[in-house]
Amino acid sequence: MRGILKIAYKLLVNDKGKFAALLIGITFAVFLMVNVTSMFAGMMMKASATVVNTGAKMWVMDRAVNTVASSIPMPDYVLNAVRSISGVKYAVPFYSGAGLARLGDGTYQGVTVLGLDDTSLYGRPALIQGHIEDIYAENGFIVVADEELPKLHNPKVGTEFEINDNRGVIVGVAKVPASGLFGVPTLYTTFSRAIQYIPSMRYTISYVLVEPASPAAIPHIKDEVERLGYRAVTETEFVARNTSFYMWRTGMGINILIMTIISFVVGLSISGQAFYTFTLENLDKFGALKAIGAKGRELVAMILLQAGVTALAGYGLGVGLCAFIIALAKVRLKDYASIVTMRNLGLAFGMVVVIAGISSVIAVRKVLRVEPFEIFRG
Repeated sequence: MRGILKIAYKLLVNDKGKFAALLIGITFAVFLMVNVTSMFAGMMMKASATVVNTGAKMWVMDRAVNTVASSIPMPDYVLNAVRSISGVKYAVPFYSGAGLARLGDGTYQGVTVLGLDDTSLYGRPALIQGHIEDIYAENGFIVVADEELPKLHNPKVGTEFEINDNRGVIVGVAKVPASGLFGVPTLYTTFSRAIQYIPSMRYTISYVLVEPASPAAIPHIKDEVERLGYRAVTETEFVARNTSFYMWRTGMGINILIMTIISFVVGLSISGQAFYTFTLENLDKFGALKAIGAKGRELVAMILLQAGVTALAGYGLGVGLCAFIIALAKVRLKDYASIVTMRNLGLAFGMVVVIAGISSVIAVRKVLRVEPFEIFRG
């Protein structure tokens, strides 16, 4: 069997032109699939930036909330009720809203304002400039140093601005794991200052952040919050809820899905046609092997080896090309939303296996039907 497989490998790589044609189809398909799904993964990471950056283990919200950006204010009694649930170590209010900042040169810029609990500052970002206690100073705000910072003219500690006709002062610069999706700079301040500066409805608590006493307490906390008429989810569940909303209830996810399917069909068409042509051009060699005693299972193994080598090589080239393009794009565009994840790689690998499998089936059927006498008669 080893000798047969060695022959199959040499048949595949010796004709560099045909081998290159086979690789191009797989590489192109993998590049498209990984690139498209990586764009979606990058956008979803940005869409869930507030959840990821805050790091709260549980979030309590109104049942109608679909994404972290569409918070629905809750009355104060919800916070007190959650604090009274057994298994809750502590719970704090969290504000999320939008404001309009007037910069030093008179221009305006929309900002996302996040209000942290005045007592604990739970969910605060890591500072790279300034001191966290300065957030309690009069008009104190912390700005996030991400791709959107230049829109605020790269403020430093001490920079003054106006937000909704209120004076604001930058007292710190923070670094967070993920930036927002919609290209809006982010400011942190205390909860009391946020609800004072940002126009609000009658209720002011956007979310209640909960620290459970133990993982075993989470189901009980969820049940108790449901009895209150609200919803409690873990950080992972909230991120999944965000992703599901953008995937199935907006045009973004459907378009990504369609583009992924098109990439798969294109790759299957190109690779299947190229591999079938390759098999036809080497049909005389398969017939000769069959004439000298090669068994059907050995010929099948040859086809599978050739398809497998082509698929793996094309997969590696496609992933490498996609990673290079993403890295190049991020050098030029700092807020380029794309990230290669293990899920994306696994999805692309699964599709490549399907492409290789279908191509192999087509080729195997042709090889097994060939009769040696037809080859020699020709």
